[in-house]
Amino acid sequence: MSYIDPTELDLNEETVVKVRRVSKVVAGGRRFRFSATVVVGDGNGHVGLGHGKSNEVLSSITKAKEDAKKNLFRVPIIKGTIPHQIMGKFGASKVLLKPASPGTGIIAGGPIRALMQQSGITDILTKRYGSSNANSIIRAAERGLISLQDPVSIANKRGITISEIFK
Repeated sequence: MSYIDPTELDLNEETVVKVRRVSKVVAGGRRFRFSATVVVGDGNGHVGLGHGKSNEVLSSITKAKEDAKKNLFRVPIIKGTIPHQIMGKFGASKVLLKPASPGTGIIAGGPIRALMQQSGITDILTKRYGSSNANSIIRAAERGLISLQDPVSIANKRGITISEIFK
């Protein structure tokens, strides 16, 4: 995975996937901190996922946004969908990502939907298996998108034309 400079991209407004309140019991009572998961993307095949922790909600979201900009990656998109079916796994969560015909829309739950919208995918079918933890689900979807193969690079490796791949 190569480094993508966020200053060269026209990034959309970030999407906050989840804000968690975490408490720590101390002698005087409870101490609350916040943890946020944020997705940023340009809607044109570049997307990043970030996590941030802080004592306030706003600063944890800001930290997560900066982390997401550091973790940008490229998603191969063909006619608004992904080039092939793939299963992403993280922890106890599995996410099936399946290409869909034009006009289908994004058939996905909350965390995965945010990732797909920010990446610029308009038609996709998804199915979650295993854990329903939002953090695990979005990480599994991220791993699935990262491991997608670009048809152009596959054609070059095999020494064939792109039209031969889609036969």
